[in-house]
Amino acid sequence: MDLAYTEEEEAFRAGLREWLAVALPKLPPRPSPDDWPGRRACDAGWQRALYDAGYADLHWDASPTQRLIFLEETEKAGAPYVGANFVGLLHAGPTIAAEGSEEQRERWLPPILRGDEIWCQGFSEPDAGSDLASLRTRAVRDGDAYVVTGSKIWTSHAEVADWCELLVRTDPDAPKHRGITWLAMPMDAPGITVRPLRTLAGSTEFAEVFLDEVRVPAANRVGAENDGWRVTMVTLSFERGTAFVGEVVACRRTLGELARAARENGRWDDIALRRRLGRLNAEFGALWRLTQWNVSESTRTGGVPGTGGSVFKLRYSHARQELYDTAADVLGPDALDLARDWNLDRLSSLSYTIAAGTSQIQRNIVAERILGLPKER
Repeated sequence: MDLAYTEEEEAFRAGLREWLAVALPKLPPRPSPDDWPGRRACDAGWQRALYDAGYADLHWDASPTQRLIFLEETEKAGAPYVGANFVGLLHAGPTIAAEGSEEQRERWLPPILRGDEIWCQGFSEPDAGSDLASLRTRAVRDGDAYVVTGSKIWTSHAEVADWCELLVRTDPDAPKHRGITWLAMPMDAPGITVRPLRTLAGSTEFAEVFLDEVRVPAANRVGAENDGWRVTMVTLSFERGTAFVGEVVACRRTLGELARAARENGRWDDIALRRRLGRLNAEFGALWRLTQWNVSESTRTGGVPGTGGSVFKLRYSHARQELYDTAADVLGPDALDLARDWNLDRLSSLSYTIAAGTSQIQRNIVAERILGLPKER
């Protein structure tokens, strides 16, 4: 398999670098972590700049390799992360592009790409986390709408979102994987209550969402009724396969910064620490190659990442935790100071073996769908 870039792709990279060099110095200061309306405005502004420059549609109207180059170069340049646009750009948008009707693509994709509309993810529930298919939020068809009742938890960016990618149970008598439907729910609909959740790092990017007979137009259903589990697998394949690409680049940059910090504060003399840094360098180098392989595979399969994303997500989650544990060793007593670089990232890394499917779930996927082992009984 050829993982080299073509001349056309390298020309695209060069043009992107030139644009970033001009655009990034013009950005306004980043709002505080607790100012979500301000962060939404900032993230939406950056997305609009990408749109005006012709880079916003790379998420859906470009080759997977170009998307990879885009994520690699923006991260290397220190460009803003997608932030509040995360669910729309990396989850809901690609799913609608792959599974939505022409009318749905025309309605939702341009506002996402322009940064006009923010999405949140309404998948997990208090009793349906790793076993997502056991969700209980009900949707009953009433004329041209679904009436939705239930609750969601860990709903990303719900407090500033315009839309929610929502999983509901439309057939309670069907086997649990077959009675689920994927809906796009407007967050300003009557009956929605959002309660922010504060994380260990002190941020509130997650929320509980309570749904009391919320009416969602049937036209907002993506895919067929009761076929939502298959559509969800498309969403999760993007979440596990390509959504973390920029973060791998960020981790490789952090690793270099850790090595420099260790040289400056004397920790570099610790042979065991140097060995850990070297092993992590090899680990993230391998993860980057795996990312390239996954992108090549998604090119072959029409742009939707395959089960290789679970291999990547499984190993990346643990490697990220190891990276920031090593950062704590480099910092020493300063690892207790949340104002220091890397410490908030260390707290955030604790969630990665749970978010986007637990490591246990990823192991099951690898065992059953890649290795062909029998399903758990």
